Amino acid sequence: MTNTPSRLTIGGILYMVLALTLGGYFTFAAIQGDYGVFRRVQINAEAEALRAERDRLSAELAAMSNLTHRLSDSYLDLDLLDQQARDVLGYMRADEIVIR
Repeated sequence: MTNTPSRLTIGGILYMVLALTLGGYFTFAAIQGDYGVFRRVQINAEAEALRAERDRLSAELAAMSNLTHRLSDSYLDLDLLDQQARDVLGYMRADEIVIR
């Protein structure tokens, strides 16, 4: 008959501590690391904010392109030209009253 020790040896204890430490580290890294779950949520939120800003800037660009086209030599909008002269140069007609 062989006697099998029922208590853990120092090697077994070190192995368990190492396994628990590595398991804890990899679990922490999977949740809060550079490529973890929280970082993924943050990246998705930043991407959504950047998409919203892109859409806003695209609409602003379309509006400015429209105004530029309306003031071009090939297509001149006299009402827009009059509005721009009033805003930029401060022109007004003699029969108008300005309230500031």
